[in-house]
Amino acid sequence: MAAPWYRTALARRGFLACVAMPAAAAANPPPYAPLRENLTFHQVPGAPVYYTIGHPGVPVAANEGHTSNAGFVVTEEGVVVFDTLGTPSLGWALLQHIRSVTDQPIRFVVASHYHADHIYGLQAFRDHSSAIIVAQAKALDYTAPGNIDDEQAGPRLAQRRAALAPWVDARTRIVEPRLVFRTAAEIRLGSRRFQLTYAGPAHSMSDMMMQVLPDQVLFAGDIVQNSRIPFMASAAVNTQNWLHGLADVAAMQPRFIIPGHGQPSQDAQQAIGFTRDYILYLRKVMGDAVANWEDFDAAYRKADWSAYRSLPAFDASNRGNAYRVFLDLEGDSFANPGKHI
Repeated sequence: MAAPWYRTALARRGFLACVAMPAAAAANPPPYAPLRENLTFHQVPGAPVYYTIGHPGVPVAANEGHTSNAGFVVTEEGVVVFDTLGTPSLGWALLQHIRSVTDQPIRFVVASHYHADHIYGLQAFRDHSSAIIVAQAKALDYTAPGNIDDEQAGPRLAQRRAALAPWVDARTRIVEPRLVFRTAAEIRLGSRRFQLTYAGPAHSMSDMMMQVLPDQVLFAGDIVQNSRIPFMASAAVNTQNWLHGLADVAAMQPRFIIPGHGQPSQDAQQAIGFTRDYILYLRKVMGDAVANWEDFDAAYRKADWSAYRSLPAFDASNRGNAYRVFLDLEGDSFANPGKHI
């Protein structure tokens, strides 16, 4: 018997591994805590692309862990989902909304990167659909013993079980991808092409983006975070690569961009510019401090943060971001004496 057409097509387009799809779970009530508020969805004008916007802050009980964006695309031959939000309960709500829009099967779920606020919803899709979960190959390192380069899976899950109970609890588990790629791949489903591009390490080790063609809609993941201070206080963060990734996004010239956090926009250059300018400002301020042998605390105190102070997640993330950039540039200056930062 011939292999399914989509498996054959994917194997030719850069994917590394594929295992058999699990059978769909029985239609029993899910063991997930109910949400206090329903998710709100929007449609990209003129395209079968839908998305939900998360709270702009950090995950806490008040926002039920809904801080990231996610979406899906309906084709004539099935649905492709991009990200599944930060709890199994949110993932279940996303799954139910998809089923209210279309009776097409969910073929693929694409994970922008393996951070908790984007992947805990995968549990609902693994348990209640036959979708193939796709990610960049570095996502397989997320649960690896000794992983110190990125968000650590075990400690993060323990933290979220405390911070986001009852939506993250003892039954919440990390679901790994079934299909991975290294640099680029493409899914073809119906009349749509889904171009997957690795953009990391940048915000994380496994950052990737998905462009929907011919609609020219880009799911940018956390490479783009529009009008919200991104989290950068991780050893995995590479601001130089991040800037290269943003240049790649700009070159795609999407007509509509859905960032990993913050507001989607028909002005892609503005959305890209916000994240780019923030990174460049951090590198300028901290680079000057390193070049002048200035103490981090003194440099941070005297920096002008007025353009960013009122934005979501500033208090939670900005100081840690600045310190991460300071350490990176300081290390670079010792490794490359005389190099202009």
